[in-house]
Amino acid sequence: MISSEKSRLAVLVGAFVTVFLAELGDKTQLATLMLAAQSNHPWQVFLGAGAALMTSSLLGVLLGQWLGRILPANLVKQGAGTLMVVLGLFFCIRFYSVL
Repeated sequence: MISSEKSRLAVLVGAFVTVFLAELGDKTQLATLMLAAQSNHPWQVFLGAGAALMTSSLLGVLLGQWLGRILPANLVKQGAGTLMVVLGLFFCIRFYSVL
């Protein structure tokens, strides 16, 4: 296997593992669980949820590709990290203000 193929496989596996672990126990997975429990059509729920995840992932890929073309990679990483911290703080404050 040449280096380019190994690199592509590493990106594929990395993307799968990242998204798979991020979705475990996520509200999206819980909503899908509820839809499957309430309907008598689990395969339709599976296909619909899968199509939705693929579509949202495609939007993320396209946005990331576009940002990668117009901004330096370091700035994209810093922006993404900052956004995650801000969102985390926002939701923590929101959660504790409800209690």
